[in-house]
Amino acid sequence: MIAEKHCRILVVGILLILWIGHLDYGHSGDPSARAAQEGNPSFRRQSIGNPAAENAGAPGGQFVVPYFSAPEQMELCGEPVPLDLMDVRERLDREFTIVVYSHAQVYLWLKRAERYFPWVESQLSANNLPDDLKYVAVAESDLMQSAASAAGAAGPWQFVSATGTRYGLNQAFGLDERYDFELATAGAFRYMSDLFRLFNNWTLAISAYNCGEKRIQDETARQKVSSYYLLKLPQETERYVFRILAIKEVLSHPEKYGYVLPKGAGYPPRQVEQVNLKMPCSVPLQSMAEGMGITYRQLKTLNPAFISDAMPSGSHTVKVPEGKGQGLMESMESIRRSYTPVVTQHKVAKGETLSGIAQHYHVAKEDLREWNRLKGDQVNVGQVIKIQGN
Repeated sequence: MIAEKHCRILVVGILLILWIGHLDYGHSGDPSARAAQEGNPSFRRQSIGNPAAENAGAPGGQFVVPYFSAPEQMELCGEPVPLDLMDVRERLDREFTIVVYSHAQVYLWLKRAERYFPWVESQLSANNLPDDLKYVAVAESDLMQSAASAAGAAGPWQFVSATGTRYGLNQAFGLDERYDFELATAGAFRYMSDLFRLFNNWTLAISAYNCGEKRIQDETARQKVSSYYLLKLPQETERYVFRILAIKEVLSHPEKYGYVLPKGAGYPPRQVEQVNLKMPCSVPLQSMAEGMGITYRQLKTLNPAFISDAMPSGSHTVKVPEGKGQGLMESMESIRRSYTPVVTQHKVAKGETLSGIAQHYHVAKEDLREWNRLKGDQVNVGQVIKIQGN
C-alpha cells in the first residue's frame, strides 16, 4: 500500500513538472517559442483594422477589442442632433456603444434589411416621409413580424391594441393585422404623419410614437421646453431616439464598423401572390395549405395575421407562394359550394354591444353587420341578431 502511494505521488509530480514546462514554453520561458508566436498571425494582437486598437500598446498575443467612437455630427429626419451638449453626447454614446458591439444582432439586422428595406423605402418616398423612419421598425421589432411585448404591443411596428384599431388594423377573433407587415407599415406611417402634424418636429413625433402623444404634450407644457433632447421623459423614451440614431449610424455605414455582409448572405424578399378571398365560414389553415400543396408552416409564415388555426370567415387577402394562387382559389370555391350555414339567433340583452356579441360567438363584428344588414355598431335591447356558423 505504501509503495502504491509513493508511486502515485511520483506520477503526479512528473505530470506537474511537465505542465509547468508547457506553460513556460508556450508563454515566456523559451525564446524560440516566443519567436514562433510573433511570426504566427493567430498569436498577433487583433485589431480588426482599427488604427486606434493598433496603437493601443497591448501585450503581444492579447486580443484587443476595437474602439469605435460615436459620430461627432448626426441628424435624424433632417433635424440636427445637438451633440455640443455633453448630456446629449453621453446618451448617444451609450446607445451607440451597445449597438456597435452587438455583432450578432447587427448582422441579423443587415440580413433582414435586404428583405424589407427596399419596400419600406419605396413606401416612405410615396408618402413623402423621411427615409430615416425605417430605422424605427428596427428599434421596435428587429424587423421581425412576430415580435410581441409583455405590454401587449405586437408586430413589426409594435402597435398596442387601441392604437392599432385606431389606424385600421383589424383584431377580430382569429385575426390580428398588427402582424401583417404591409398593413402595419401603412398604419405606422399614418400614425407618424399625424404625430408630426401635431408637434411639427420629427424627434418629438418619434418619441410620442414610443410613449404616446399625450405624455409628450403634457411634459413639454409642464417642463416648458420643446426639444426632445431637453425633456425629462420615461427612461425607455429617453433612450429611444438615441437607439434609433445608433441603429441608423451602424446600418448606414456597416463597413466602417467592421461589418461586411457577403453577397447573397442577406434574406431575399419573399416571392408571393396575393389572393383575395371572401368566405362564408372559417377555413382550417391546414386544409388551405393542403389544397395548395404547401405546409401549414409556410402558410402561417406568409400570413402571421392569422393567429389561430383557421382563417376567419369574411374577406381576406392571403399571401401564397408564387404559382399557388389558382390552387387556393379552386379549393376555396369547392368549400363555398358545399357550405350550408347554420344560423343562430341571439336576442340582445341590456348592456350588450355588437363587439361583445361578436366576441362571444367568435365571429368578426364586420360579419355581424353584413349578416344583419347593419350600417353601424348600434344594437337595441330585444333586437334579434343572426349569427352564421360552420
